[in-house]
Amino acid sequence: MSIGGTLQKAIDLVTKATDEDRNKNYEEALRLYEHAVEYFLHAIKYEAQSERAKESIRNKCLQYLERAEKLKEYLKKGKQKKPVKEGESNSKSDEKKSDSDSDSDDPEKKKLQSRLEGAIVVEKPCVQWSDIAGLEGAKEALKEAVILPIKFPHLFTGKRIPWKGILLFGPPGTGKSYLAKAVATEANNSTFFSISSSDLVSKWLGESERLVKNLFELARAHKPSIIFIDEVDSLCSSRSDNESESARRIKTEFLVQMQGVGNDNDGILVLGATNIPWVLDAAIRRRFEKRIYISLPEEHARLLMFKLHLGNTFHQLSEEELKILAQKTDGYSGADISIVVRDALMQPVRKVQMATHFRKLKGPSRTNPDEIVDDLLTPCSPGSPGAIEMSWMEVPSDKLYEPPVTMSDMLRSLATSKPTVNDEDMKKLDKFKEDFGQEG
Repeated sequence: MSIGGTLQKAIDLVTKATDEDRNKNYEEALRLYEHAVEYFLHAIKYEAQSERAKESIRNKCLQYLERAEKLKEYLKKGKQKKPVKEGESNSKSDEKKSDSDSDSDDPEKKKLQSRLEGAIVVEKPCVQWSDIAGLEGAKEALKEAVILPIKFPHLFTGKRIPWKGILLFGPPGTGKSYLAKAVATEANNSTFFSISSSDLVSKWLGESERLVKNLFELARAHKPSIIFIDEVDSLCSSRSDNESESARRIKTEFLVQMQGVGNDNDGILVLGATNIPWVLDAAIRRRFEKRIYISLPEEHARLLMFKLHLGNTFHQLSEEELKILAQKTDGYSGADISIVVRDALMQPVRKVQMATHFRKLKGPSRTNPDEIVDDLLTPCSPGSPGAIEMSWMEVPSDKLYEPPVTMSDMLRSLATSKPTVNDEDMKKLDKFKEDFGQEG
């Protein structure tokens, strides 16, 4: 666009806006006024040479913005009242303007808080403490910080105060987020906020830190409350000279809200989870009073995990075989074991898909489990006694007898599923635990 082109475009838009305003097409007029102001601001920045010209454009901007605000207010009220014409100023409009100025913060605050209300976990995840294998230290610390203060508030009086910040750190897939789900389930009377960076980061200047402030204000209004920040490193990494100003302001607001002058955080627990705790800012790290290491599961915990993931699925695995599997999965995280078991549970389905022969056997009826029938069909090899050549498509849906999950299915899945945690990350996590953390 040529020099002066932006200014000309702004003047054209304002001309159209005033025409629409005169024709009482207020929605279109509002849109054009706002569009024109953007062009005027661009002209001030890049085209206006003298201060006098800039001042003149600024005055015009204020005039059109004021008109746009009146139109916006009128449209919001659903045309209950005719908007004041341009240039008119009576006592009522002045009074209305002063009222809107005094309440200008409230609608903005409500808008920000309504955005954050989506982070409140309304439906509890139904994860009990017993569903988590191992991690006894972490569970006890969370009970101490969350459950006990709610159940026995008289215990925490005087100088005995519950923990305000807990950081769960460890390799991925070890149950950090799962622990948070258990906290959300078990802390019945608490409001649980599950926060990610997308809830707090905004493209508008200054809105991100206001969202952080409103998050804590909302938590104080709904206390006792728990703010869970998954992957907290994405919001609170170390401050440096080459980071953006907005990122620095978010971190500063977090520091102030978590433990700043004039902020009462009684009844609020900030729960953070991260796989890379060494990138956290030192001041944020200090505000997490307890830093609990959620390590890779021990052998007894892995055995329990196999049992939990198998559940009530039909299988023929003995206790000894499960112990062998627990020994073979050293270095696997809880998520890795979950994948191994899920893959093994699919092996009977694959047998049904691949089978060319089925044989009849006796078992409980699918429609009535109390009734024993002798015409159920299960996949078999072609040489098995009584083998009938047929595909799974020919098997009636209520006559299929599912093959059980066996040790060979488990070993086959174990051979193809590798652990996801490497030694280098484990060394960094162990070093961080020695320096700043405690065993979970």
